[in-house]
Amino acid sequence: MSRPASLTRRLTLLFVLVSSVVLMGLGWVLQAAVERHFIEMDRAAIEAQLDVLERLFARAPDEAGIAELEASVEAMFARNPEMNLSAWTDSGKVLLATSEINVPVDEHPLEKGASTGVLTWREGDEPYRGMARRLQPEIDGVGDIVVSAALNIGHHARFMERFNRTLWMFVPIAALLSGLLGWWAVGRGLQPLRTLQRRAARVTATHLDQRLPESRVPRELIALTRELNDMLARLEEAFGRLSAFSSDLAHELRTPVSNLLTQTQVVLSRPRDAESYREVLMSNAEELERLSRMIADMLLLAKADDGLELPSVERVALDEEVAELFDFYDALAEEEGVRLVSEGRARIRGNRLMLRRALSNLLSNALRHARPGGRVGVFIRDREEGVEVTVENEGETIPRDQLPRLFDRFYRGDPARSRDAAAGVGLGLAITRALVRAHRGEIRAESGDGVTRFVVTLPRSARLPAT
Repeated sequence: MSRPASLTRRLTLLFVLVSSVVLMGLGWVLQAAVERHFIEMDRAAIEAQLDVLERLFARAPDEAGIAELEASVEAMFARNPEMNLSAWTDSGKVLLATSEINVPVDEHPLEKGASTGVLTWREGDEPYRGMARRLQPEIDGVGDIVVSAALNIGHHARFMERFNRTLWMFVPIAALLSGLLGWWAVGRGLQPLRTLQRRAARVTATHLDQRLPESRVPRELIALTRELNDMLARLEEAFGRLSAFSSDLAHELRTPVSNLLTQTQVVLSRPRDAESYREVLMSNAEELERLSRMIADMLLLAKADDGLELPSVERVALDEEVAELFDFYDALAEEEGVRLVSEGRARIRGNRLMLRRALSNLLSNALRHARPGGRVGVFIRDREEGVEVTVENEGETIPRDQLPRLFDRFYRGDPARSRDAAAGVGLGLAITRALVRAHRGEIRAESGDGVTRFVVTLPRSARLPAT
């Protein structure tokens, strides 16, 4: 497969093409202007001679006086041999002729007092331009007279031939020079792109902080440079999250794997009874179950990074889902001395299982951080822009700087990073955000005065992905 032509070559060829068209158009205009100028000059000269003849015939008293005009006319126009004058009557009688060159008036009938336009013809190898005019002199015995003036324009034709030859030799040379200048200009104009290329080449996985210079590029490239810098910023942020995720993932997997390995090695260090083996296997099963949940959650989040899609959509009564979750968490809430409160009702179109899991994660998180004797509430409000679900619990206030990080993977506010099963691994809120966004909704966290709230805003109808 052939490679496409470079941008420099394309712009240079385009520049040559445009220059050639402009030069050819300019040459045609100049050629037409010069030709029109010569025609106007010849018209003025010919009409001047016809005016002279008209005045001379107007002074002739009779036909005999006309004969005397020929000598005067020949003497008058002897200095201009290229001008040929003639006059004749309607009967064909020649009254005056300075040469044998006659204007071809047969194809152009003349009315009384009228003139032909400027006529151009050839006599042998010589080109001529001339005009004829019908006169009505008051001469006894003579009717209408046709006078004509013909001008040899061979010198004009030779000039135009040299002019055209020079002009059309100049056009390709000028186009070639324009192409060379265009190639130089394009090279200079594309220099900012080469600067961007060199700066972009410095961006590597270890130097994602590099940015392209916006102040050193032309105005047309500022928007592109800004978008590229924004893309680099997003890549740097995503790479940072990926590095932190990899580190947290290794940290989270190391502990259960180490526990499994240690317990197994201890049990195998010496013979034990069946009960001891059963206890170790049960402990290992708990760790393996925790690992299985963690892997399933990570797979879900990996799908969410590529755009989590709804498998199906149905009408969901949020208040009924909350009531069923309250039945499930009632024993745990009673054990912790926490009251469960629910208010409001609303129906939306969404995926029932995904919405239930999101609400379950929020309730589980609220119960885990609620103070003993406190309250966990779920409040459903039907807003103009959609349905708002608020899950709140009474407990310790979360610092403001930690609120944006609550939805990060493996993030837990407890610095000790508790390892008990109830504490989880820090994926619940990240999964909840992914499930909410799959419904084209949003979630935010608020905390103050001993109350922490998670506010979920959902559209009334989620859409299935286009197939």
